[in-house]
Amino acid sequence: MSRSGYLTREKFPALLNTLQMDGYSCVGPNVRDGAISFDKIQSVDALPQGVEVDMKPGEVRLRQEDHRRYFAWPNGPQSVKPWLYRSRELLWSARQTDEGFVFSEPQIEAEPIAYIGARACDLAAIKLQDQHFIQCEYPDPYYSAHRKALFIVAINCSHAASTCFCASTGDGPEISGGYDLLLDELDDGYQVHFGTEKGLSIFEQLPLQSVTEAQEKQAQAQLEAVASGQERKLLQEDMYSNIFANLDNDEWDKIAETCLACGNCTSVCPTCFCHREVESAALDGQSSAHYREWDSCFNQDHSYIHGFTVRKSIQLRYRQWMSHKLGTWRKQYGRSGCTGCGRCIAWCPVGIDFVAESDQIAGNF
Repeated sequence: MSRSGYLTREKFPALLNTLQMDGYSCVGPNVRDGAISFDKIQSVDALPQGVEVDMKPGEVRLRQEDHRRYFAWPNGPQSVKPWLYRSRELLWSARQTDEGFVFSEPQIEAEPIAYIGARACDLAAIKLQDQHFIQCEYPDPYYSAHRKALFIVAINCSHAASTCFCASTGDGPEISGGYDLLLDELDDGYQVHFGTEKGLSIFEQLPLQSVTEAQEKQAQAQLEAVASGQERKLLQEDMYSNIFANLDNDEWDKIAETCLACGNCTSVCPTCFCHREVESAALDGQSSAHYREWDSCFNQDHSYIHGFTVRKSIQLRYRQWMSHKLGTWRKQYGRSGCTGCGRCIAWCPVGIDFVAESDQIAGNF
């Protein structure tokens, strides 16, 4: 499956049209509330043409440039996660009858979604979440259904933010797998590859041209520039041992003095999967619905056990998040839970630099 083709910019709408004709609802990037968000789109007119993004710790700013590219930005606050591991999912419901309460599970009807614009860091995160939700003793039927219905149109990054560090985690910027279709965006069009039989089916319906040697070189040059432009580097030594050997490091206290425990970092993280379960009872007491909702280890009640809160302080909650993400995940999943997207840095309201802090603690610089 190595064949590729070239889709000119003028014919790019054919991609969305073909996906829609094949029964997919298209989800793509658009500008909303001063950020790049992903939502259902009907045409390429919704895409952020000419938009670029500047990211720093605690700061994200969009600017309009004079070019026609749709994907000239590194990432936004959303990854693919909300379309697979839904923020709120009905698990079961109960209703009262003359014979007592009757419990029932919902019929899972996953909508076929074509997600357009997944990056290397996002695909690495999906692979991790697949391990957690599917490749386990008790696969999650809800995640599994959404995953099976998802068509991924990935795109290699042409721009890097100052907060990006996927090259140091080994997850990017070049995409090596996990997609149905893969795009490299150039000034006048897109180099297109397919990675699955589903991808091939769409690929063969597109009005493609042959890829020229110049286009291949330009696409490769973009990737090399993105990789070399990343200044942040996450330590890749034995993070498990290094972090757990520094649980009393004074840096945890310094972080806690700044951290708001707002949960922004866990919300935008493409791999975090903490949740809680809540009951939504009808006012008449005749029925109730049981939901799974996203939660964050930064919430104080997340570590509440009957009569006791395990992690009462922000210091302990931040330490739990980082030590689990970079340390314990290696024992659970064979790798770190960080894919180098940098979202937690950019969307932290007080600008805590996750890479700098973890390297400071684990490296004891």
